[in-house]
Order: sequence, then structure tokens, then C-alpha cells
Amino acid sequence: MVSGYRLSRKKITVDRPVAVIGAGAWGTTLSLILSRKGCLVRLWEYFPDYALRLAESRENLKFLPGVRIPENVMISADIEKTVADCREIVLVVPSQKLRDVARRLAGTGVQPRCVITASKGIEKGSLARMSEVVRQEFGPGPEVCVLSGPSHAEEVSRGMPCSLVAASENKETAQAVQELFSTDNLRVYISPDIVGVELGGALKNVIALAVGMVDGLGLGDNSKAALMTRGLVEIGRLGKSLGANSETFAGLSGLGDLIATCASQHSRNRRVGEEVGRGRRLDEILKDMEMVAEGVETARSAKQLGERMKVEMPITAQINRILFEEIPPLEAVRDLMRRPRKAELEPGWLSEVK
Repeated sequence: MVSGYRLSRKKITVDRPVAVIGAGAWGTTLSLILSRKGCLVRLWEYFPDYALRLAESRENLKFLPGVRIPENVMISADIEKTVADCREIVLVVPSQKLRDVARRLAGTGVQPRCVITASKGIEKGSLARMSEVVRQEFGPGPEVCVLSGPSHAEEVSRGMPCSLVAASENKETAQAVQELFSTDNLRVYISPDIVGVELGGALKNVIALAVGMVDGLGLGDNSKAALMTRGLVEIGRLGKSLGANSETFAGLSGLGDLIATCASQHSRNRRVGEEVGRGRRLDEILKDMEMVAEGVETARSAKQLGERMKVEMPITAQINRILFEEIPPLEAVRDLMRRPRKAELEPGWLSEVK
């Protein structure tokens, strides 16, 4: 259980450019938010050709068409140039690439006061959360803050209202990130529960795959409601075993992000699940996608993490069977429905309370 914030070590004030590492839809959107607040932003794009195209066109046609990138966002494929003199670094790269990028950043000699992770996933192999990867690569120097919650870039970039959570062990760091990203259209809350906020953001993508499969199979709203509800139970069960605060999963980075990802047409993970439900092969679906569906690799990592912690995760287990063993989705549905009967809530019955 998270007991609260630890004592602050340093205060963050933005007095230099802010580096945003990753020019996908969400990285571009976070750059827009900061630039609209008057920050000088440096946005890093992996591919030099596309970085040049972004800088010239001032529009991310591949990931965020129709939204202009302001002139105070400097775009570059030179990672050293991007982070030079920056004290705040925002990491918005695919979760399975985050370690490589963090290692490159640490190798530049940059000494940020804070590294803000906005990537959602669990690292393949190590089963590390994104903040753990950052800490392993950067060491104890910078503060680490997680920025997560229900946030489709297609909506946030156009000024539609949104709420997020900034999670850090250091309360002043969380508050500084809260101040950095808060606008009239973006409300940011703070939390000391890094574990819960990260797991909620990562594991909801796995449940979104399942909900998409229900859509692809045409099984209706009742099935989707059951999957979302029991999926949240799985997320909370694993989170509790890893020391998260169970209340976190009823908040923005838990239930909130789960609803947004499972219900939206913007959701890549829900869309992948829907295509699988319609009978397409996973490799064919992923080959046709520009963006990364984080839930695919996270599903595998979540299953392994559950096994390590001896936590029952039946939905996650069946998603793995569908994705990686190619069993028919309807077979997985039948297996879930035929599981041994049990009580919904534990440890007791309401009627026993006198």
C-alpha cells in the first residue's frame, strides 16, 4: 500500500527548454500543450527524414493530421541537440523502445531535474514498469514522474477537456508537473502512487483488446460491460500484489483510462482486438498499422507478471491464448464462462453483516 509522498529533494521550475522525446500523436500533443503555454519546446523524432518533414510542414500528417505545430516547437532527429540544457525531459516513445532511448539520453551526459514518463506499458523480458526503466538507466539523479490517464491525442490536441494524473514519490515534483501541463482544458491531479498509475495505464490496453474482440464477434454490450468490470478487478488484483493503492484503480488512470480505451474509436488496442475478433491474423493487422498497439506485448508481460506474483488473471490468460496460440476467440469466451462459480466480492457476504 502506498503510504504517501516522501520528503522533497528539489523543486522544479521551468527556466529552460523542455524536451519531448517522441513525435507520435501523444508526444506531438504534449508539445502543443507546452508551447501554447509559452514554453520553448524541443521535440525529438527518431527518423531524420520525417523530422525534416515535420519541421517544414508544421503538421504531423502521419499521426495527428489537421493540427498545426507552433513555431516555438523545435523539431530535430538529433537527440543530443534536443536535450542540451533541458532540465525537464518528457518520454513519449513506445514502451518496448523506452530503455534504448533512455540509455541514449543518459549517454549524452544530460542531467535533468525531472524525467516525465508518458509511455504506457510493461517492458518485455524484465517486466519493468516505465519509471523503473528510467530509474535503471538514469540512476538516482533525476526525479521521476508518471503522466497518465484517459487522453486520446486526437481530442486533447484540439482543446477538448481532459483530466490526467501526475504521479511521483516527491510531492513537489508531482505539483510542478501538474502546473507545467495544466490549462483551461487540461486538468491534472497528483498522486504518490506511481505503481498504481502505471499499471492502470498499461493493463487497460490488454482489456481493450478483449473488448475489441467482443465487438468483432458481435457479442453485444453486456459482454463488453462484463469484460471491463472483471478486467478492472484483474488490474486491481495485480496492482495490490505489487504495492499499489487499490483506490487508484477507481480513478482516472484506472477506471477512467479503461473506459476511454475500451469505448473509443480512437483506440488502437480496441481496433486490433476487433480485427482479431473478425478473424484476421495478428501479424497481418500489426503490419498494416502506423501506430503501436501497446496492449499486444503488454498482454504477454502482464501474464508473466501475474504468474510471478501468483495472481489469478483469467482474462489476460485468454487474451494471450488468442494472440499467441491462435485459439479462436469464441473458444476463449466459452472457457471464461465455464470457469468455476465463485462470489463476486470477497471475503464475505453482505447478509452476514448484522
